[in-house]
Amino acid sequence: MADTTEQPRDGNNKYEYVHTAVQRDAAASLLKAEGKTYQEIADTLGYYDRGHAWRGVQRARTAILREPAEHLMQIEAERLDEQYVAALSILEHEHPMVSHGKVVYDDMGQPILDDGPKLAALREMRQIRESYRRLHGLDSPAKVDVGGELKYEVVGIAPEDLA
Repeated sequence: MADTTEQPRDGNNKYEYVHTAVQRDAAASLLKAEGKTYQEIADTLGYYDRGHAWRGVQRARTAILREPAEHLMQIEAERLDEQYVAALSILEHEHPMVSHGKVVYDDMGQPILDDGPKLAALREMRQIRESYRRLHGLDSPAKVDVGGELKYEVVGIAPEDLA
């Protein structure tokens, strides 16, 4: 049975995975779980052939695994956001300098401000943003440039005999 549905393509002329295709792939995986062959699945759901039915089942399996992973990433992102907000709160407050358990004052009787907690909050915020970028794969991979020369030496044979 020929696949008569026209599947939309993206800007790179690749097929887009549309909602109807997702539903068909989910139905294919259910039929496979019932013991149907890939040819029976293709005939029932209108896949071009059994190979396309197999790929549909594989896409459904991948989608099933991807959903919990995406949920975990969302939870981790929320935790990072909470940490970022906490660090931001520390950054926004004034922190008096403390020595031997007492606030240190200047000659005018004003508390001397300590920049240490703000700097620590900034470092923490930077680390949180780096973790967020790694979590979502936003950092581009590092490019490694390997250069140099390679010299081969044949042991036991005179160089003039090689020519």
